[in-house]
Formats: sequence, structure tokens, C-alpha cells
Amino acid sequence: MKVGVFDSGAGGLTVAKSLIENPIFDEIIYYGDTARVPYGTKDSNTIIRYGLEAIEFFNNFNVDALITACNTVSAYALDDMRTKAKYPIYGVIEPGIWALSNKIENKNANILIIATRATIDSKRYENELNSLGYNNITSIQTGMLVPIVEEGILEGKVLNEMLHYYFKDIKTPDVIILGCTHFPLISKPISQYFNNHPTLIHSGEAIVEYLNMKGYKNSQNSSDITIYASDNVEGLRKIAKNWLQEK
Repeated sequence: MKVGVFDSGAGGLTVAKSLIENPIFDEIIYYGDTARVPYGTKDSNTIIRYGLEAIEFFNNFNVDALITACNTVSAYALDDMRTKAKYPIYGVIEPGIWALSNKIENKNANILIIATRATIDSKRYENELNSLGYNNITSIQTGMLVPIVEEGILEGKVLNEMLHYYFKDIKTPDVIILGCTHFPLISKPISQYFNNHPTLIHSGEAIVEYLNMKGYKNSQNSSDITIYASDNVEGLRKIAKNWLQEK
């Protein structure tokens, strides 16, 4: 089976990595819209248009399914994309909510959602969590972490100062939803910032578990990945080589 993975840039490689480490599909076609990253600052109509254009790209590859690894696209464009596709499309928000509900039984747990501005403004995470009875939710946009990760700053003073800027007034969470696929790359510093080492919800891990629940079974074959980009594909392939080989 062949799956497409779509992201606004490099962040979705964290989802691709989970798919490689837990092979469900024989082939992964990864497309990063690097010419127009970030999506998190765009308006909803623009995000939907970008999502529909991605469908046109993946229609060239006869994929069996498509994963929109971008939380922002998952928040705004899935319904429109599904009307144009002949294959199932999965976002990362629903799997993230599903993963949290399986891990966190306490409805009064302190939940922190960190994501781009557009994802936070959509209130998709909050609304779905509220519908499940979770009532202690803090959401903050942490968009400046995206370019820091893109620059390869995954630890150290600059990152730690940015985490302090965002988290200094936040009540210690029991669980953090990493609502941007860049953030698993800095999950360790995020966890270490809080003394209690909260449970982290990782989109890549969540989508693998979600697909298994949907009936997709792990393959005995390894997954091959091909990288495409709307701009500077060699740069994205270089990032992929570094990120995908890290354990």
C-alpha cells in the first residue's frame, strides 16, 4: 500500500518517521509545501486552497490514503479535501484527541495545547476535548518555535529562553498536546521544562495507533519514502536524512 503525507514544510517528517518505525504502508510519498511555509499564520480560505492543491499533487501517485500531518490543515481543510479525493484522508487532530482519551482518564487533568496561531484559533482541540468532558484546558500559540526547529535548534539557550517566554505563567500541566508536528523534535526540552515531566501527545505516534484501530495492519515490509517539495527539495531531503535517522 502507498500513503501520501502532506505538510506545510518539514514538520510532518515526524509523522513520516513514526510510519517508518511502525510500517503500515510499503511506500510513503512525502510532500512539503516549503514555498509557502508556515501555514499557521494564514487565513482559513488560504489554508483550504493549499489543501485542495495538495490533493491535485497526490492524485499523480495513486495513493491508497493521505495523511495531512499539518495540524493547521487538519483544523480547517479536511472536509473540503475529502470532497475532492477518491481515497481516505486522515488528519492528526482526531487521532491526537483519541490518544489523549485513551491515556488520560482524569477529566480534571491539566491539559496544555501548544500549536500555531491558526490551529489555536480554530478551537478544534478544545471543542473536541470539551465534548469528551475534559474541562481544564489551556491553549497557547507557540508559533515562534517552528522557525527555531526549522533552523535545527533542538536544544540549548535560545530554545530554553523561548520555552520560558511561552511557559513562564502556565500552570504545570499533566499532559501536553504537541499540536504542531515540529514540536516532537523538541519534546525532551519541553518535558524537562516542567518538573513533573507531563504526558506528551505526539501526532506521529497517535496516527499510527489510530490507523491500527481503523484496521490498517502493520506490514512485515519496511517503508520506502520519497521526498517532494514545492521549493528547495534538496534542502528538505537533507533535513529528512538527519531527522529520520535520529532515534
